[in-house]
Amino acid sequence: MKLLRHIANLGYGSRREIAGWFLDGRITDANGAVLDEDTRVDPAQVRIDGEPLDPPPGLVLMLHKPVGYTCSTKDPGRLIYDLLPRRYRYRDPLLSPVGRLDRDTSGLLLLTDDGGLLHRIISPKSHVSKCYEATLAQDLRGDEAAVFAGGSLLLESEKTPLLPVPMETLQPRLVRLTLHEGRYHQVRRMFAAVGNHVAALHRFQVGNLALDGLPAGQWRALDATDIDRVFGRA
Repeated sequence: MKLLRHIANLGYGSRREIAGWFLDGRITDANGAVLDEDTRVDPAQVRIDGEPLDPPPGLVLMLHKPVGYTCSTKDPGRLIYDLLPRRYRYRDPLLSPVGRLDRDTSGLLLLTDDGGLLHRIISPKSHVSKCYEATLAQDLRGDEAAVFAGGSLLLESEKTPLLPVPMETLQPRLVRLTLHEGRYHQVRRMFAAVGNHVAALHRFQVGNLALDGLPAGQWRALDATDIDRVFGRA
């Protein structure tokens, strides 16, 4: 792939804009030598205004999503892409959320432009767990843990019972749950089914990968060890 096309696919700008950057001498190698748009070079050696290029396709990010942001590229209001470098929303392939957290849910959100990896993570065959902390509107009545762990809870408008969901009670209105499937608004609907309401919901872990102090609104790129943690291999 030509260097100009590669840089455009990373979302830096249109091909016409980037062609102008080559003419202006803004694109160089690591030693400062000006590059031509047809140059074939290891992208790791390319610099734009002295800064290294973003990672190539295969990028995986972990974002600490705050409440109030939507997992979309087009919805009105605040989007998760507003928390990333602007060019990241224009990458080709698209940098997509791995599953979704609704607007009112905070916590660990994975994004990747690797479609194969995305489907491996969300596939039920991978058994990737998701751990949530839920703050409730009312005190627990006492039988919720047994109901959720029983494997027979049927959500409204569904025909298949939920898989068992372990629940740990931290306080009368604060619990932790571990899910092994990802049904629509699952945690909120589970508590609605037992006569309660989720006032706040936070995902703190996916597989064995945890936020580990990453501040709300911040993100970091994941390496191979991190991805192994997602699948519970580290």
